[in-house]
Amino acid sequence: MPPKKTAVAPKTSQIYAVVGSDEGAVKSRARQLAEQLTPKDAGDFGQDLIDGAADNADQAVSRIHSAIEAVQTLPFFGPGKLVWLKDVSFCGDTVTGRSTQVLAALDQLQQFLSAGVPSGVFFLLSASEIDKRRSFYKSITKIATVEQFDRIDTSRSGWEEEAESLARGLAAERRLVFQPEALEMFVRLAGADTRQLRNELEKIDLYLGEKREIDSELVRNLVARTATGVIWELGNAIAKRQLSRALALLDQLLFQGETPIGILYAAIIPTVRNLLVTKEILETYGVRPPSAPYQFNNVITRLPQEAQNFLPRRKDGNVNAYGLGIAACEVHRFSQPQLIHGFEECLKANTQLVTTQLEPRLVLSKLLVSLLAP
Repeated sequence: MPPKKTAVAPKTSQIYAVVGSDEGAVKSRARQLAEQLTPKDAGDFGQDLIDGAADNADQAVSRIHSAIEAVQTLPFFGPGKLVWLKDVSFCGDTVTGRSTQVLAALDQLQQFLSAGVPSGVFFLLSASEIDKRRSFYKSITKIATVEQFDRIDTSRSGWEEEAESLARGLAAERRLVFQPEALEMFVRLAGADTRQLRNELEKIDLYLGEKREIDSELVRNLVARTATGVIWELGNAIAKRQLSRALALLDQLLFQGETPIGILYAAIIPTVRNLLVTKEILETYGVRPPSAPYQFNNVITRLPQEAQNFLPRRKDGNVNAYGLGIAACEVHRFSQPQLIHGFEECLKANTQLVTTQLEPRLVLSKLLVSLLAP
């Protein structure tokens, strides 16, 4: 189940393009489409493959001209062939992609394709970087069947739902089924990149053998931690009030190049907010903490509507029950005044990060100490 797929209706059924920022999804779909378009009885002569990964403008122009020549050359055997300009690197907003030579060659390719390709010949272009502002992209959408696969933006609120839907679909291809809490954990550890998700599911598939159900313990033991996963683990460490682990994870994220303000907004503030919200719910309504995060959804559904109106929500408008459930399981470690003070400290840290020259690691580590120290 590819992410964010869009298709543009073609004027011809002989020209195809697979593009988008999700490199794994683009390559997977392009390979699948190439198999479909290559004549079955043409043997080795059924496909002309041109490597679109160019190091400079001269190479890019050469690859474009090779593609045009390949389309013009009629198949020697069989009724047709596929010309595949594969893994193109010069359609994006790069130094090579902005070259006047390359732009002129792409314009030549577009005009050539617009005039029509010979009968029995199919043309396929695949590129994970393409500048949609350029005339080449706008023109290709008018003459080709265009399939677009964009990577899920994990900086946006609500990205988890899209990633969970993608992971569920990829798992179904292998006849794997996630337990609800395992799916959320899987996405938060593995991230939203299609290739990464496929690799992790392949690993799980090999490990499970005939068993088809994925539980949270298996995910915790097998799935590699991406930057997104480390952010999620930092939130868990804060909720569990594990200061030394939280500081170590902070260092890891900074070493990996995550921005301090991004760490604050993606991991620290949401966790403190969830803890404060669940503390208020438990104390105001006399609710007992759940024994597992996924059980908290039942608590939420029983709350009066005025209480539900103030709960943090995802992009689709639904309450992030699992995130609140994690907080509810751990909130006994904090008092309400501590959490209120912690939220105020988050605001102070935010101000220091954007308005002062203080060392970001110092600001965030001081915030963690203030939140988690006994």
